[in-house]
Parts: sequence; C-alpha cells; structure tokens
Amino acid sequence: MTKVSIIVAASLNNAIGRGNQLIYRVPNDMKRFKELTTGHTIIMGRKTFESLPKGALPNRRNLVLSTNLNAEFTGAERFSSLDEAIAACKDEKEVFIIGGDSVYKQAMPKADAIYLTLIEDITKDADAFFPEIKSEEWKETGREPHPIDEKHHYPYTFINYERR
Repeated sequence: MTKVSIIVAASLNNAIGRGNQLIYRVPNDMKRFKELTTGHTIIMGRKTFESLPKGALPNRRNLVLSTNLNAEFTGAERFSSLDEAIAACKDEKEVFIIGGDSVYKQAMPKADAIYLTLIEDITKDADAFFPEIKSEEWKETGREPHPIDEKHHYPYTFINYERR
C-alpha cells in the first residue's frame, strides 16, 4: 500500500501562500523538501505547478490535478482527481502531496503522514492556508527546532506527524 504524505511549510496561523507564491523562503525547508521528495512522485494542483519557476521538478514523477481535459503540463502527467492520481501510484512506496491549499484539504483525510515546517510568524495578508492538524487525528513523531540565522529570518521547526 502506498504511503500518502503531505509536505508543507506554514506559519503559526497556517498561512502557506499569497498570489500563487510561497510567502516564506526558508532555505533549509527547501533542502528538506528536496531530500524527502527526490526519487518519489509528487502530486500538486495546477496553480502550484504553474508557480514552479522552472516547471516540473527534476528527479521526481510530477502529477498535476486539473479538471481541464485539454490541459498539458510539460514534464508532468495530468489527472482529474486526487483519488485518480493516488491510484496511479499504487506500486510506489511513498507519494508526496505538495499543494496548494485545495489539494491539501482534499488530501488530509487520505494522508498517512505530514512533514510540516512550522514558521514562527503570523502572516496577515495570506490567501492560501493549510488545514488545521487535529490532535485527535494526528500524533507528533518528530520535532526539530531551528533559530533565526543569517539565512533564516524567522525561527522554524520541522515537525513530523503520523495518523493516529
């Protein structure tokens, strides 16, 4: 059975984006994202794909959700639904849901794990948010705090969750 994992960076108020762009640039989060997802399948919505500066992410199978049957995404496969995309990964050990907010909402009841980078800031002008992680559904399995440094303007914490 394929493990479905969500990977996300969110602020204290669950903000993840504004204007189809990430709000925060956290170099160590990007490094962690690359380490965890390389060699795996990533599933994303159309807007997330369109926000990638160089298109499909290398060394990963890129799946894009779009109900537009004529939509084409260079270097990626199109699926009409999250269920269809996950079903196409039945032989894989782990797949990663990488956004955006509507895909995260759909994925929460299907996910087995969450890899969260919690950015210790409150964003006032976000327009995309991550769903609440409910303690009755998720148990924390790892936590790694990081302070502000020359490359990181906010403290942040890597938190791993597994479904209860």
